[in-house]
Amino acid sequence: MRTPMLLNTLNAVVPLDGLRRGLRVFLIVACAMGVTACADTRYYLQSVGGHLHLMQAARPVDQVLADEQIAPTLKQRLALAQRMRRFAVTELKLPDNASYHRYADLQRRFAVWNVVAAPELSLTLKTWCFPVTGCVGYRGYFSEAEAQVEARALAAEGLEVRVYGVPAYSTLGWMNWAGGDPLLNTFIGYPEGELARMIFHELAHQVLYVRDDTVFNESFATAVERLGGERWLSVQGSEAAKKEYAEFDARRRQFRALLLATRTRLADIYKQNKPLAPDRQALLAMKNRAIQDFRDDYGRLRNSWGGYGAYDAWVASANNAAFGAQAAYDELVPAFEALFEREGRDWQRFYDAVRRLAEMPAPERARALKKIPTELEIG
Repeated sequence: MRTPMLLNTLNAVVPLDGLRRGLRVFLIVACAMGVTACADTRYYLQSVGGHLHLMQAARPVDQVLADEQIAPTLKQRLALAQRMRRFAVTELKLPDNASYHRYADLQRRFAVWNVVAAPELSLTLKTWCFPVTGCVGYRGYFSEAEAQVEARALAAEGLEVRVYGVPAYSTLGWMNWAGGDPLLNTFIGYPEGELARMIFHELAHQVLYVRDDTVFNESFATAVERLGGERWLSVQGSEAAKKEYAEFDARRRQFRALLLATRTRLADIYKQNKPLAPDRQALLAMKNRAIQDFRDDYGRLRNSWGGYGAYDAWVASANNAAFGAQAAYDELVPAFEALFEREGRDWQRFYDAVRRLAEMPAPERARALKKIPTELEIG
């Protein structure tokens, strides 16, 4: 899963050491003024420190390509990523800026680890609110150990919790003055179709970001990545890349259909959790049955894939938090894809239409989006 993380940095172009010192002072003052809880100061500092470490590790791609010590396979992937970056601008009308022209090896599998949590009988995620990004249904950490500490604290409150690694995140364009978001070792080795989708998804967050609406933001970026990835493969992809992507995407679509069916079933169960609801234990039994059926159905699906097990870990630890987090990336994607069709598959018109939706109040925005597929069918 991908997610944006906007770090609360000072709006000043200063050396990284100066930026770090300035941010520490800023956070202390903000705490004293009640802008942010003192308990959150450490969290912000780890966010700032983690991102600054990432920025310091990044080198211009041209410099890496010229380095004789760099493996040829990595050079090939970086060159491919640069072609995708140009394609994003010329074909998909995504931002032409500093992002993804540098590369960083973080010496770890993921860029960040996200923590998500939900009640025992609900798919509604706990939210955290930040000064710039607004309220979101996750909390990101550059350290897996710190993410696990947060997860244990939330579990002690009776919440169902999930910690998952994120290969990339977006600073929403706010850090382009400092070199932009870099390509990372955490995703540069992805299959061609997936690498294209990753880059297009994160750049889409720089086109538009709406405070307090994770579902809108992530569904929009996911639609861009799907549509853009398909376009890349149709125009630039080799036959091998197209075949690899077709097989991977077919499995992903089947798995997501299974997720949706299970989320719908769980949501129906949780609707009964009211003051005059049936016995709580009965609802928990229904929930457990639904999740076990999900695992059984996945087992059959896995067998049909010849034992392909990329989703095994996700299924083994599936809970309300996991299902709730996945919904943000899927729920409105069909509506955005329908909007793209309505706008004549013209990328600029599509972005303009999305911006108009973003100006609406959240409930009205969601209703307008969900009407689009039906309107197209009638038309």
